[in-house]
Amino acid sequence: MKIAFYAPLKPPDHPVPSGDRNIARALMQALAAAGHDVVLASRLRSLDSRGDEARQRRLHALGDRLATRLAARLANDRPPDAWFTYHVHHKAPDLLGPFASRALAIPYVIAEASIAAKQRDGPWSAGYARACAAVRAADLVVSLNPADVAGVAQARPAGAAAGSLAPFIDVASFAGDAGPATPKPNGRVRFVTVAMMRRRAKLASYRVLASALESLRDLDWQLAIVGDGPARADVEAAFAHVRDRIALLGAREPADIASLLRASDIFLWPAIDEAIGLVFLEAQACGVPVVGAATPGVAAVVAAEQTGLLVPMGDAAAFAAATRRLLADAALRGRMSAAAFAYVRERHDVPRAAAQIDALLRRACTAHRAAA
Repeated sequence: MKIAFYAPLKPPDHPVPSGDRNIARALMQALAAAGHDVVLASRLRSLDSRGDEARQRRLHALGDRLATRLAARLANDRPPDAWFTYHVHHKAPDLLGPFASRALAIPYVIAEASIAAKQRDGPWSAGYARACAAVRAADLVVSLNPADVAGVAQARPAGAAAGSLAPFIDVASFAGDAGPATPKPNGRVRFVTVAMMRRRAKLASYRVLASALESLRDLDWQLAIVGDGPARADVEAAFAHVRDRIALLGAREPADIASLLRASDIFLWPAIDEAIGLVFLEAQACGVPVVGAATPGVAAVVAAEQTGLLVPMGDAAAFAAATRRLLADAALRGRMSAAAFAYVRERHDVPRAAAQIDALLRRACTAHRAAA
C-alpha cells in the first residue's frame, strides 16, 4: 500500500535529534519493511510549546488551508491507500490527517495519541479540541505508551478500534550482532547515561541521578554522560559533589553511543516524565542492564527484575538502592546483560514491529472498507 505519513510534532527529517524524531523514523522504517510505499505527506509542525492561544489560531488556520491543498494534490497524483499520523496531542494536534483522509476516502490511522482532560480549558484548549477531533475521526488509534490508553479511549466512541505496538529500534543498525560484553567481577563499575541536557524533565532527571550517586561515594564507580544542550551548566552544577567520578562526553553519533554502551556495566536514567525512553532499548540491545523509573512507558521497554531494575519515579533514595544492588552483584549484572541482549531482539526489533504494524494497518483498511 501507499502510505501518507505525517508527524505534526516534529518531521522525521528534522535536523534536531529527539526521541520523538527517532520514533517517527522507526515507524516509517517498519512500514517500509512491511512492504509499503511510505511518503512523507507534510513537514508542517503544529507545535505550540508555550500555550499561546493566538499562535494556535494561526497554526490551525494554516493547517486547514494546507489540508485542502494537500488533499487536492494527492488526489491528482496516485492517491495514498491510507493516512498514518504519528503522535497527536494538545500541543501538536493533527491539522491535516482528518480532512485529507476524509477527502480522499482513505483510512486514517494514528499511532500514539495523548489526551489530557485537564487541558480542556487551559491555554492549549484549542489544540486539545483539535487533538480530540482527530482521535475521534481515526479509524484506528495505536498506542505505544500504555499510560495514554485510558485517556484516548474516553475521547473515542464506544467500541472504536484500538491497538498496541511495542516500542522498537533498529537493533542491527544501532547495536550490531556482537554479544554483550562480559561484566568484570571486580574493579571499578562503569555507569553510563545518555540524555539531552534540556530544562524541566531532563534536568530533573539529572538532578535525581546526581543525588542518588552522591550517596554511593563509598563504592567504586565512574559515570560517563553522553549528551549536551542548553541546561549543561545546570547539569554540571548538579554533579559538583561527585565531579571527580563524572566524564562529560558531550553529544555523540549513534555509532559512538553504541560503543560507549557496550563498554559500560550499567545504564542509569531516572526518566522523569519519560514517555517511552528508547534509550533504554538501545542500552539493553548492547547487553547493558538498566536502572530506571517504574512508569508505564519505561516498564513497556524494560523487563523489570530480568533486564533491569525499576523504582518509583523521582525517588533518589530508591534509585540509589537499586543501583547499589546491581553494582554489588556482578553475577546479577551478567544474567541481566544476557537477558537484555535477547529481550530487545525478540520483542522490540524492526522485523517484529513491521509484522505488528502491518497487521494493524490492514485491519484498519478492512474496517474502513466495511464501513464505507
